[in-house]
Amino acid sequence: MAAYRWKSFFEDEDRPEKPRRYGVTEVRGPHYSLFSQNLLQDVFESMGQFVDGLKFTGGSHSLMSKSYIKEVTDLAHKHNVYVSTGDWAEHLLRKGPSAFKEYIEECKQMGFDTIEIDVGTLGVPEETLLRYVRLIKSGGLRAKPLFAVKVNKSDIPPNGDRAFGAYVIPATRTSELVEDVGLLIRKAERCLEAGADMIMIDADDICRQADSVRADIIAKVISRLGLEKTMFEASNPNTSEWFIKQYGPRVNLNVDHSHVMNLECLRGRNLGKNHASVLGSSYFLV
Repeated sequence: MAAYRWKSFFEDEDRPEKPRRYGVTEVRGPHYSLFSQNLLQDVFESMGQFVDGLKFTGGSHSLMSKSYIKEVTDLAHKHNVYVSTGDWAEHLLRKGPSAFKEYIEECKQMGFDTIEIDVGTLGVPEETLLRYVRLIKSGGLRAKPLFAVKVNKSDIPPNGDRAFGAYVIPATRTSELVEDVGLLIRKAERCLEAGADMIMIDADDICRQADSVRADIIAKVISRLGLEKTMFEASNPNTSEWFIKQYGPRVNLNVDHSHVMNLECLRGRNLGKNHASVLGSSYFLV
């Protein structure tokens, strides 16, 4: 049992040891700047017990050599950290149906554990989306669909007909986005039924800033999908604090690697523990 001066993982504390089903902390990897192996190693060696997953944000893995990616995934696995792709699978569709199967196999060979699918960008019929989820699962990997609260207006069934699974005549695509939480939830539920392991909720329009969090939408999503099956992007420490205060340490969050220790302190602090003596008051939000 791994133990720290101020932290141990027990069921009666905030959450158990890795691998965890809840209270997952997924860190964002390279995107706007280079995320070197040295930096990753420092993060894993100093905070590895608090990091559950590593996500290659924005399809950044498509710009790296396969050998480099394999070294990164091997390093992550050494510290019991799963590795997820970013929203890149949807860019393969123009190459034809077989390209997605090849992508799954390639991800498996490079050491990825999870494939993320950006449902909004994908723009395919619901049954096709579910087929992709099943393909990922049959390939031995975890599936993590990414949903946004705003959807293309043409994706909403006409005349209020929401009997998903039935054939609906495709509508002409538009550029107009509308908010439809019900559609998000129902599609996410069908993805979970098809075998999806986690539903990622995009921060845009929901929780990009702590002072404009859509608490109503978040509450609806969690009440229908469950806390263990949903993960939210927390763009900054203030947003992370909001989630911990509202839903406790067991909420699943995707954060920047520089926010890991702050988040872990917040998870413990929510239970009445004071870790300020270890890290200093600058880690805590007032």
